[in-house]
Amino acid sequence: MINKEPIISKDMFAPAHIDPSKSEKIAKPSLNFWQDSWLRVRKNKGAVISLVVIVILLVLSLVGPMISPYKFDTQNTDNHDLPPRIQGLENIHWLPFDGTLTNKAGITYNVYEVRHVKEYYWFGTDELGRDVFARTWKGTQVSLFIAFMAGLVDMVIGVAYGAISGYLGGRVDSIMQRILEVIVGIPNLVVAVLMILVLKPGMIPIIIAITFTSWTSMARVVRAQVLKFKNQEFVLAAKTLGASNGSIIFKHMIPNMFGVIIINTMFSIPNAIFFEAFLSFIGLGLQEPFASLGTLVNSGYKQMQAFPYQMIIPSIMIALIMVCFNLVADGVRDALDPKMRD
Repeated sequence: MINKEPIISKDMFAPAHIDPSKSEKIAKPSLNFWQDSWLRVRKNKGAVISLVVIVILLVLSLVGPMISPYKFDTQNTDNHDLPPRIQGLENIHWLPFDGTLTNKAGITYNVYEVRHVKEYYWFGTDELGRDVFARTWKGTQVSLFIAFMAGLVDMVIGVAYGAISGYLGGRVDSIMQRILEVIVGIPNLVVAVLMILVLKPGMIPIIIAITFTSWTSMARVVRAQVLKFKNQEFVLAAKTLGASNGSIIFKHMIPNMFGVIIINTMFSIPNAIFFEAFLSFIGLGLQEPFASLGTLVNSGYKQMQAFPYQMIIPSIMIALIMVCFNLVADGVRDALDPKMRD
């Protein structure tokens, strides 16, 4: 039996001919992490609508006090407790902007005609004759400023504390976590009362009271992420190349946690708004003549039965801000979560 060796020729190693017209093409454009996350957020209608509402509220909080012809702290006792009245809508009686009130006997009357008031107050006036429209947007501006500042301080302190604690580990981590547990055990309301006793009531004591314990949740989340990253290859490679601990934490680890940090910060903003409103409502927040949503609810609560609009309008603003921020944060969380990807 004769074994024949296979004949090897150059044609056997020639590259395969591929027809460009029949080859597969990548139809979807190449996207980075943030572009892909934005596309996923856009698919969430609730988050998109809430984001638009938040932008509108931010713009109105800045320009609203300037749109009104009256200042938020100007008093005019002759025009006290006027109901909402808007030009062109006073004849549409099914809208609450016709300037009418209903007394205890069930009789509806036009307050502006009875008092011979020619001015228009879009959201009405309070017990001192101050324009509720200007005060509502000024209060929204102050509440959002306090919430954003509290969220910023919460993010800076929480991220730095959690990253250092998780990266160093050992005895340092144990001591820092025991300190964290002590701070968590102190109620926010106790801190707020102490801040009011030591400092004068104002925005700075409120921001300090909100951020004193609120940053702890951020610190715990960041610490958990650092413990997960510290033994991965990119951290070990940075150590091998001689990078310092600070460079590894703030240039390599924290950029990989931006999604978690953003989500926790967005969830902390509505909590700060609610806590500020609560402090102002019980009299520990801003004092007259300053305005916040909490002070407006507090002043409107006293006259809720006779003039409900004074409490309803700022309450709607608080509820709207909190719902929108929570929906946006929920949509961002789903977009940045790798387990939720298609």
